[in-house]
Amino acid sequence: MNDQFETLLVEARSCTRCAPQLPFGPRPVLRAAQAARLLIVGQAPGRRVHETGIPWNDPSGDRLREWMQLSREQFYDEQRIAIIPTGLCYPGTGPGGDLPPRPECAPYWHPRLVPMLPNLQIALLVGNYAQSYYLGSGRRRTLTETVRAWRDYLPHFLPMPHPSPRNQMWLRRNPWFAQEVLPFLRFVVERTAMRD
Repeated sequence: MNDQFETLLVEARSCTRCAPQLPFGPRPVLRAAQAARLLIVGQAPGRRVHETGIPWNDPSGDRLREWMQLSREQFYDEQRIAIIPTGLCYPGTGPGGDLPPRPECAPYWHPRLVPMLPNLQIALLVGNYAQSYYLGSGRRRTLTETVRAWRDYLPHFLPMPHPSPRNQMWLRRNPWFAQEVLPFLRFVVERTAMRD
């Protein structure tokens, strides 16, 4: 890993840019190595991830690993998979669940971190916030329409719903996701992150 990237990771992990707006204080959670070939962009750490400092260390992560057919060991191999959410810190909770990622985070960190991952082949855009940031005006009117149009965003991006247990109803209403997108996701994971 080159010194410039290592310095940038240290800076990102010690970021306090929006500390006054974070009810539990800053604790940036991300994993990356320059060898990574697959990037996972989610929304922001939840409370359990904030407490443990391990990304996707919750039921949503369990489902995401199941979708990808990866063990925890494989999933957390940062030489293969980089994990950089749109918000690096836990934003706290509101009436409807976790608050959105801090809006200043992704525009500050993603343009600095992602270009330093030269081996990336595809980014999984997990949920609305990741899709909004990376697809911008190219995304569809709703998350469902964006995910249904997943082929339009290849080869650079694969939009996905959030694997939260709260999205169980969405998964039941949209069986095409399991039938069409998950087999392709597993193919991509095997072809990129898991190949030697």
